[in-house]
Amino acid sequence: MTTTTPKAAHARLPKEIWVLGFVSMLMDISSEMIHALLPVYLVTVLGASTLAVGFIEGIAEATAAITKIFSGALSDWLGRRKQLAALGYGLAALTKPLFPLAPSVGWLVAARFIDRVGKGIRGAPRDALIADISPMGLRGASFGLRQSLDTIGAFVGPLAAIGLMWWTSDHFVAVFWAAVLPAFLSFGLITFAVNEPEPDASRERASNPLNVAAMRQLGPVYWRVVAVGVVFTLARFSEAFLILRAQNIGLNAMWVPAVLVLMNITYALSAYPAGVLSDRINRTALLALGLILLAGADLALALLPHLAGLALGVVLWGLHMGLTQGLLSALVADTAPPALRGTAFGYFNLFTGLAMLAASVIAGALWDAYGPVGTFLAGLGFALAALVGLLTVGNGLAMENK
Repeated sequence: MTTTTPKAAHARLPKEIWVLGFVSMLMDISSEMIHALLPVYLVTVLGASTLAVGFIEGIAEATAAITKIFSGALSDWLGRRKQLAALGYGLAALTKPLFPLAPSVGWLVAARFIDRVGKGIRGAPRDALIADISPMGLRGASFGLRQSLDTIGAFVGPLAAIGLMWWTSDHFVAVFWAAVLPAFLSFGLITFAVNEPEPDASRERASNPLNVAAMRQLGPVYWRVVAVGVVFTLARFSEAFLILRAQNIGLNAMWVPAVLVLMNITYALSAYPAGVLSDRINRTALLALGLILLAGADLALALLPHLAGLALGVVLWGLHMGLTQGLLSALVADTAPPALRGTAFGYFNLFTGLAMLAASVIAGALWDAYGPVGTFLAGLGFALAALVGLLTVGNGLAMENK
């Protein structure tokens, strides 16, 4: 499938796309500065159990996934995206001072919960806003750019946390206070520097975007895209297993976070070029290449139990993410009716989030039963099976979208 038009191919990305990318980057820097240290802070400073840490993270991510459906549908019903996205970023910014001020685990649970509510509120309306703003032939580039900038935040945040912990002699609270600034800069940017286009007067707003009729109105092509996204997500699992593999091969605990830094650098460098390329060639082919790279990552992580093998697997994993995540968002934008884009992103995020939960549970069970080799070899099998499924679904998708 290709969506390029000759005129759009030479157009520039609108200013708002760049601003939304920096909004995501700044909020991710802030969030990752805190999240990189929060489990250790909970256990070593506040005396929480590891069970409590797992409970907090599980509740937080489930809350974000569920909230995305309602916020996306609400943005369709209102016919406005920016206000809801700004509300989500504002809530997240307001929670950041609670982390250094929290006197107990209960306060941190509340802060993390509200923070994830903010993430859930902003996600689908922001993605729908990007789809509304971006020219038809530059959607891949638009989502790729936002993904690249967001991912830069994902590795700058932990690096900043490491540097500040060294500079302040492991003063957690000082690092948490430093994380407040980029969060409020993010909120300020989306509030004052993003202009939402006026709604199309001829476009009929959905009266109830969450009913069965609206689900049917999304159309079979969109639901094929959801199927592709679910297949992709089932073929991979949480990046936490990359960290576990690093520990398993004997990497010093101090350097374990470097695994995610390397993965995210590769992800950030590849997402925007992949998005640009997807506007010029068949997107399904790039997604298939992403699955092949994932299979290569699983193979390296399973059969090369040394530092070079780990590095190769992590780089291939990051390339796979760069070639797939922005493209899947572009496909949602391509196939969803304009009046239901927010709802479409909400459903997509929900189903892929459930698939990620299932994939990670399966990976954890395999790790306990067969160790890391069994987990990553099973991942290789899932990736190859997903490749077959993608080609089947993707060919039908391309034919229906002609």
